[in-house]
Amino acid sequence: MEKNHTRKLTMAGILIATGVVCSPFSIPLGSARCFPVQHMVNILSAVFLGPFYGFSMAFITSLIRLMLGTGSLLAFPGSMCGALLCGLVFRYTQKLSFTYLGELFGTSILGALAAYPIATMVMGKEAALFAYVIPFFISCIGGVVLGAVLVAAIQKTGVMNYVLNDKSRHHL
Repeated sequence: MEKNHTRKLTMAGILIATGVVCSPFSIPLGSARCFPVQHMVNILSAVFLGPFYGFSMAFITSLIRLMLGTGSLLAFPGSMCGALLCGLVFRYTQKLSFTYLGELFGTSILGALAAYPIATMVMGKEAALFAYVIPFFISCIGGVVLGAVLVAAIQKTGVMNYVLNDKSRHHL
């Protein structure tokens, strides 16, 4: 049990570091910064670590990026909603296509709607309720494609079956 916990924390740390280090690769769209790598990380965390690791990792990555000046407050709702929803979808369906759609819906719709009060009340921006749906969708679709390609490559190596079977063996 301890070995698996250490493995999950190590993988989470590597994925958080990937999200932070790749934060210069963002696309500014209005007051939002589109960050496709975070969505790829969300998918990997959903598949290999679970929804609550993914949610926590999205928060930590957003916080570090905000402190470094490479992210904005809008990263919190988008990344966290997407990570939680795609993680829950994968946990309960075990279907990758639904997981990808969960990330897309969680970020583009739920995260964008949750970003509205942050943008208007906290950041003082003028925005319509659905103002962030298109920018978040554009950011997310790129990350979903990256995540899908990476998961497909991992599946071909057989590592995915090993990790997923190891999770079920330890009831995690």
